[in-house]
Amino acid sequence: MDVLILSRIQFAAATYFHFLFVPLTLGLSIIIAIMETIYVRSGDTDYLRMTKFWGKIFVINFVVGVVTGITLEFQFGTNWSRYSQYVGDVFGPLLAIEATAAFFLESVFLAVWIFGWKRLSPKAHVAAIWLVAFASTLSALWILVANSWMQHPVGYVLRNGRAELANLLDIVTQSYSVLTFLHATSASYVVAGFFVMGVSAFHLLRNSHRLLFEKSFRIGLYFSLIFSIFVVAEGHMHGADLAEKQPAKLAALESLWETQAYAPLYLLAVPGMDNEGNVLEFGRVPGVMSLLAHHRPDAVVTGLNDIPKELRPPVAPVFYSFRFMVVLGGLFVLLTLYGWLRRNRLSESRTFLRILVYAVPLPYIVCLAGWTVTEVGRQPWIVYGLMKTADAVSPIAAGHVAVSLWAFIIVYSLVGVGAFAMMLRIIRKGPAEDARKEVSSHA
Repeated sequence: MDVLILSRIQFAAATYFHFLFVPLTLGLSIIIAIMETIYVRSGDTDYLRMTKFWGKIFVINFVVGVVTGITLEFQFGTNWSRYSQYVGDVFGPLLAIEATAAFFLESVFLAVWIFGWKRLSPKAHVAAIWLVAFASTLSALWILVANSWMQHPVGYVLRNGRAELANLLDIVTQSYSVLTFLHATSASYVVAGFFVMGVSAFHLLRNSHRLLFEKSFRIGLYFSLIFSIFVVAEGHMHGADLAEKQPAKLAALESLWETQAYAPLYLLAVPGMDNEGNVLEFGRVPGVMSLLAHHRPDAVVTGLNDIPKELRPPVAPVFYSFRFMVVLGGLFVLLTLYGWLRRNRLSESRTFLRILVYAVPLPYIVCLAGWTVTEVGRQPWIVYGLMKTADAVSPIAAGHVAVSLWAFIIVYSLVGVGAFAMMLRIIRKGPAEDARKEVSSHA
């Protein structure tokens, strides 16, 4: 394999691994803040115990997420130096703001929260975790703004053969940035909500800390219900925006080959692996894709055959990843609606609780599928319409990249095994019987 392929595999491997920890960190920070707020307002020590319990899992996620995120930023210099040289004036400031403002704030107040249990008043302590949640979200905002600029570059000028920043506000406020931020953070909240429900269901099935985990389950349920519905509705808006900004990605999502008005949606389609058409189409519903993309059934939607073959994304991975998102997204809405109906009879709903235990990995899979749609669907561009991925790679030897790729895989595997083993141990052990002994100043 050449340098380009090896560098792409390395960045993809690092990103997918990093993305196993980021969504839970984002969502769990808010859920923990809600739990601690209820404790401070009500004095109910069940909420203190669950705050401490989920807090341990949150800290492990945060640490692994930070470590793996730092290596990603290094790769822009080691594997993608031509990209950094060409767009560094635009991309660099966005990452710099994330690192110096959001991440710094997040790290400082997390330390305050971890070590401040016996040193701060309850109100000051709960304020610290809300600031952690705010900073986590702010960090995600700047990362997603940077990625959105790669998807739809605005606010720059080309000067001396490089892209230079012209208007930061245009980059931050463009619709692609706003919609991506809302979609990705909502999906992260679904990950955290299902994680809390799944772990709570595990303990309810064992009749372990029953009252505490019934309360914990309901917080995860309401959180998941709200954001499962929101992410589906917002995803439709994101698709309509995509029709205007990345027609090739939209055509790949639906494997639409011919440009046409009343563009159809198929109940079943199988794209060919040669990127030349579908090998199976069934259940044609005319006008639905036009309606979804442009809000008019007679609107013209661009097909892949009107896009030069060398500028088309690989259709199959984008098409199937998108379907994982849609099908599982619908399943999350159904599961949370059913859970809301059964919220007062959880102990009688053992089959439902078992389903939720096994459902914990599904939102993670959806997030990874969404990332595949976003990144593979943008190819062959690294900055859409401005710079191709093949032109962005560093002029280094393939052997060097191969060695670092294997090093990444080995180290990340060890880190992943260690992190998940620690989380499983905490989950199996459950919360402390009396968290007030650990937080005597709050009692």
